[in-house]
Amino acid sequence: MSEHLESTAVSAALTLLERIAAALDRLAAPQVPAPDFDAADAFVWQTEPPRFEPVPRVNRVDMDLLQGIDRVRDQLVDNTRRFATGLPANNALLWGARGMGKSSLVKAAHAAVNGALPGDQSRRLKLVEIHREDIETLPALMGLVRGAYHRFIVFCDDLSFDADDTSYKSLKAVLEGGIEGRPDNVIFYATSNRRHLLPRDMMENERSTAINPGEAVEEKVSLSDRFGLWLGFHKCSQDEYLAMVAAYVAHHGLPVAEAQWRPEALEWATTRGARSGRTAYQYIQDLAGRIGAPLKPS
Repeated sequence: MSEHLESTAVSAALTLLERIAAALDRLAAPQVPAPDFDAADAFVWQTEPPRFEPVPRVNRVDMDLLQGIDRVRDQLVDNTRRFATGLPANNALLWGARGMGKSSLVKAAHAAVNGALPGDQSRRLKLVEIHREDIETLPALMGLVRGAYHRFIVFCDDLSFDADDTSYKSLKAVLEGGIEGRPDNVIFYATSNRRHLLPRDMMENERSTAINPGEAVEEKVSLSDRFGLWLGFHKCSQDEYLAMVAAYVAHHGLPVAEAQWRPEALEWATTRGARSGRTAYQYIQDLAGRIGAPLKPS
C-alpha cells in the first residue's frame, strides 16, 4: 500500500514538474535563429519573432536618375565607401523636402558602393531596414550584428518623434551613449522631413513650459547631434525638375519628344503643387501608361 502511494506521489510530482517546465518555456523569450547574412544584400528587421527577413530584390532607383542632389549624393557615397572599406565614417541624417530622393539615395549608395568593392566580394555591405515603430528594439538588432563578418547600414526611413514618444532615448543610447556603443561594423542612416526629428511646436512648447527651457530643448535636440553627417534636401527648381523628367524619359526609352512631355510635365507639377523627383516619376508612370510603353524594372 505504501509503495503504491509513493509511486502515485512520484507520478504526480513528475506531472507537476512537466507542467511547470512547459509554462516556463512559454514565458521564455523566443530563441532568435542565427541570421544568414549571406542570403541577401538587404534585409528587413522583423520583431515578431525577431529575425532578419532577406530582401531578394531591393526597390531602388538608379543613381544616374537622382538629379539635382549632386553635392549630398557625393557626400553620402563617399561616407558609405569609407565605412565599407573599414575607414572611419559618420551616422547620416538625410532631412528636408518630401520626394527629393532621400531614401532612394540611401539605397542607391548602398548598391553603388557594393558594386565597386575591391577584393573579397563575399564581404559585402549589408543594408538592414528597421521600421520607425521598432526603434526600441535597436539594441537587440545591434546585438545580433555585433561581431558579424559583414558590415551593416541600419536604415530607418521617415524617422520622427511625437510629443509623448520616448523611444528616441533608445536611439540616442545606441548611436553614441550606451555603455557598449555602436558596433564598429554598423552605421546608422535615417531620413526625415525634420532636421531635429521633432515637430517645431513641440520644441517651442518645451521651451515655454519647462523650468529650465534650455535643458529641456537640449535633451531632444541632442538626438540629431548623434548624426555626424547632416544632408539637407531642398525643393528643386523648374530646370532641375525638367532634368529629372528628361532623365527618366531617356532611361526608360520612351518614344516621346520633349515638345510633348515638357508642357505636360510642367502642368503635372502645377496641379500637384510640388516639383520633386517623386512628382517627376509619377508623371513618367502616367506618360508611359498613356502611350502603352513599359517601364524598365528598378
